[in-house]
Amino acid sequence: MLFFKVKFGWMKIQIINGPNLNLLGRREPGIYGSRTFEDYYIELKDKYAGAAELEYYQSNVEGELINKLQEVGFSFDGIVINMGGYTHTSVAIADAIAGIKTPVVEVHVSNIYAREEFRHVSLSGKNCKGVLTGFGLDGYRLAIENLLAG
Repeated sequence: MLFFKVKFGWMKIQIINGPNLNLLGRREPGIYGSRTFEDYYIELKDKYAGAAELEYYQSNVEGELINKLQEVGFSFDGIVINMGGYTHTSVAIADAIAGIKTPVVEVHVSNIYAREEFRHVSLSGKNCKGVLTGFGLDGYRLAIENLLAG
């Protein structure tokens, strides 16, 4: 079932990481782990080489994240996004997700519900196909598999 859609052609999936996620592997390893996203991304590309073309983008700037969503939001088959702190503050990113056609899965490395209370609210979650939180970097794999399965 996982590769059912794939036999009709490759899927193009954009991974977007927001602020401070460029520091994964170095930033608060007790919360976020000790692996860099770049190393994990290489594994994801290898794992899904026959099923999907993965692209990766990271920015610490809210407007750049919106620009990327609008750039790929009508031509890619899926988007996996981790907005970092913007999850809890950015109405503009939530609006950008609502305004595009491509399905979006929101991912959080840590369990946002086990953290500070202000992190318990995702402004964009309602505009996404689904939200994965607390599965570490594996959340990205789970999101990709969900998009591949349709």
